[in-house]
Amino acid sequence: MKVLVIGGGAREHALCRSLSLDPDVNALYCAPGNAGIAEVAELRPVDALDGEAVARLATELRADLVVVGPEAPLVAGVADAVRAAGIPVFGPSGEAAQLEGSKAFAKDVMAGAGVPTARSYVCATPEEVDAALDAFGAPYVVKDDGLAAGKGVVVTDDRAAARAHALGCDRVVIEEFLDGPEVSLFAITDGVTVLPLQPAQDFKRALDGDEGPNTGGMGAYSPLPWADPKLVDEVMASVLQPTVDELRHRGTPFSGLLYAGLAMTSRGVRVIEFNARFGDPETQVVLARLRTPLAGVLLNSANGTLDAQPPLSWSEDAAVTVVIASHNYPETPRTGDPIEGLAEVAEQDAPNAYVLHAGTRREGDAVVSAGGRVLSVTATGSDLAQARTRAYKAVARIGLDGSQYRTDIAAKAAEGR
Repeated sequence: MKVLVIGGGAREHALCRSLSLDPDVNALYCAPGNAGIAEVAELRPVDALDGEAVARLATELRADLVVVGPEAPLVAGVADAVRAAGIPVFGPSGEAAQLEGSKAFAKDVMAGAGVPTARSYVCATPEEVDAALDAFGAPYVVKDDGLAAGKGVVVTDDRAAARAHALGCDRVVIEEFLDGPEVSLFAITDGVTVLPLQPAQDFKRALDGDEGPNTGGMGAYSPLPWADPKLVDEVMASVLQPTVDELRHRGTPFSGLLYAGLAMTSRGVRVIEFNARFGDPETQVVLARLRTPLAGVLLNSANGTLDAQPPLSWSEDAAVTVVIASHNYPETPRTGDPIEGLAEVAEQDAPNAYVLHAGTRREGDAVVSAGGRVLSVTATGSDLAQARTRAYKAVARIGLDGSQYRTDIAAKAAEGR
């Protein structure tokens, strides 16, 4: 099978790594990719937002499957262009991807499907913003209605900061604060059948102790030893299947990866948000534990044959990933700094720990930073404590001037809290 992956972040590196280990994959391409992905896939240049260009590339490569990784190409309709070229594609249509592209659309779908979520208001004027902030009170939760690369959400007790964020967006969703720990649950679907993956927990705040600004994610772990064993079944019944059914009934069937960000509140499970693709950094730990070859599962989703997919096989091991971010992330991250220690991790920590590239590029013989989140160091172990130890041992080998990372990823869970 020839597979083309679109994107160039740590999520796509994790996908390419898994696909490269699949015996059914005999040719693997990534466009545009990054310095790390080049080690497991052949890179091709492409404008990931140009559906026609992606479709042409897939046709030239005679790809049997195209996997569209990031949210922006999905919302732009890249999967539609590939489908129109007659090539199976893993990823929803541009219309269905509005589940992530518009918070207001997602709230409307949840209302139609009876999915439990936070009470909310959609606001487009200062007067509507003020009324919504007054209605809910602190902590204020303000979400940019559109895509914002994981940084469009402000949760704060400061009303002025919440209002300023709201007025800086064209349209926002202001909602009640949801208490309790957060969980991410992915599901692969073909628009009818829904196949859940294993839950994970990520860490959105930039600093230890969940302090600092929101980011695209600073780390993640799986499994969740503290979670109810019935959690996946409950979310399948109350969230994932109803959402897929509602979209199909609306004439906008969703096939690809449906990501549910959940709050385990005192009143039960509530949906915080939906994404229309594999989440980053949760993908790194979920795929690290997946034993079923990945390509066939994604192809079944693309072909509408997921009902024929055998049950997925999972490792009992735990997985932890720690994101190394560049100087001053998430504000104005510095780029162009050389990265040291990658070879040492490969030589001394593999296969229990490895580095997935996010914002990197190659300059001659050197690999340098090229984005805010630069690397994602992923490790596995017999339990979370061992996986954490291995991950942070590998992180310590990495040299990147001015870089930052959280030191508490999975710490509470590893201690049984």
